[in-house]
Amino acid sequence: MEKRVDINETAPQAYKAMYALEGYLATTQLSKTHKELLKIRASQINKCAYCINMHTTDALKNGETPQRIFLLNAWRETDLFTEEEKVILAITEEITLIHNHGLSDEVYKKATQLFDESYIAQLIMAVVTINAWNRIAISTNMQIEK
Repeated sequence: MEKRVDINETAPQAYKAMYALEGYLATTQLSKTHKELLKIRASQINKCAYCINMHTTDALKNGETPQRIFLLNAWRETDLFTEEEKVILAITEEITLIHNHGLSDEVYKKATQLFDESYIAQLIMAVVTINAWNRIAISTNMQIEK
């Protein structure tokens, strides 16, 4: 792939703003498992190899199982994920694919039965943030380290 602009080098203030979002997410109630699952799933949908590689590696380091990672794109067809995780994955998919119909009332209602408003807000911000990172990585041809 052709080398493209390095935004971190060329526009460091933009990266600083993105890292501020990551800093916020690090202070939230979101569990590492929840954060990594939604980051991997959004990155799969967006076909961001750089982020898939990063977040599957991080998830494995945090104790996630290879089997759950392998089956993440088919989460609806397995009982390996908790009810909470399934709602988080549904939120992730609907926000990532916002052009389809947005975050549906059905999924949002399920979320309100499992999480408080603060946790839901944190989930939404985590999904928005990984989608932004995916777009940066894909647009700039960021390459995974071998």
